[in-house]
Amino acid sequence: MGVLEELADALADDTMKAQNKLDEPYLYEEVAKVLGAASTTLEEAYLTSMRVRIAEKRGRLFLEKRIKDLIARKKAQQDSAS
Repeated sequence: MGVLEELADALADDTMKAQNKLDEPYLYEEVAKVLGAASTTLEEAYLTSMRVRIAEKRGRLFLEKRIKDLIARKKAQQDSAS
């Protein structure tokens, strides 16, 4: 990973932590605007890193819910079979 990606990724990581702690889901957009004024290259790398993190978070939440639903369904089937 080059310097650009390392900086963008570290900033994205810090932003995600702040967003979660402060319950500010669009803080990353404000940070991106500041970056864009100084370096559109860094802005794009940062936004890519943020999109990946946001997608992973959504995917993880979906997976956790789906697993709970499947476990509940299987338990209900077992209970009704007994």
